[in-house]
Amino acid sequence: QVQLVESGGGSVQAGGSLRLSCAPSGSVFSIAVMGWYRQAPGKQRELVAAITRAGITNYADSVKGRFTISRDNAKNTVYLQMSSLKPEDTAVYYCNAEILFGSGYRSTYWGQGTQVTVSS
Repeated sequence: QVQLVESGGGSVQAGGSLRLSCAPSGSVFSIAVMGWYRQAPGKQRELVAAITRAGITNYADSVKGRFTISRDNAKNTVYLQMSSLKPEDTAVYYCNAEILFGSGYRSTYWGQGTQVTVSS
């Protein structure tokens, strides 16, 4: 059973930086789109950033210029470098990936979530 394992969350003061990482725990054939979503208390889950296997990226307007998404296809790992963090970035951050298996089966997976807290 494949799971997405996230790391790198924590607490930081406004203006600080954090780096999130996410990779599948088991063997996969390939991963298409990988992304990060976040959900703040009382709010809907929203897309933060996504990246295709070819490296094409998409960002929420609220994080453009501050966050950078990247991936290492050899390691099936996606990263989110977060800089100039603001209190409004506080949320649980979830990794998301469309995983392809050798059988041809594909499905979307979610990580368990990692808390990011930014204090003013």
